[in-house]
Amino acid sequence: MQLQGALEAGAEVGGAGEVRLKLRGVYGSRAEGRLLVSTEPISFLGGVDKSGRVVERSHPLQGRRIAGALLVLPRSKGSTVGCYVMYSLARHRCAPAAIVAEQADELLVSGCVISGIPLGVCEGAVERLSSYSGRRAVLELTQGYLEVEE
Repeated sequence: MQLQGALEAGAEVGGAGEVRLKLRGVYGSRAEGRLLVSTEPISFLGGVDKSGRVVERSHPLQGRRIAGALLVLPRSKGSTVGCYVMYSLARHRCAPAAIVAEQADELLVSGCVISGIPLGVCEGAVERLSSYSGRRAVLELTQGYLEVEE
């Protein structure tokens, strides 16, 4: 099947008004929310305040809230304390609904696991999803895809 081959390659595919992106589930099973795509890495320590707002100066998402979003980013940056910031955001219901990263290092994985934030990995996700930022999407990690709603 042509659709299955495209999904296996990680390509986005249109069909019935939807866009679907194949990814690898790292932690969690399912999440829904609006896509918030960052072209730059995010530091959870100092780059995001306790309300879930990006406060890092000159960051493309400065002033935007990550709370409840399906956050798509190239990778995270910063120190190990960022894991605890993610945990605090989750406890105060200000964390993203899920994260899709192009690269997931130990700190991002650890932060997601202790915070209960679903995490998926997909090379090229930022470029493929940047034009869909703000649209609602469903992340199905056990089945290995993210679907953008029309």
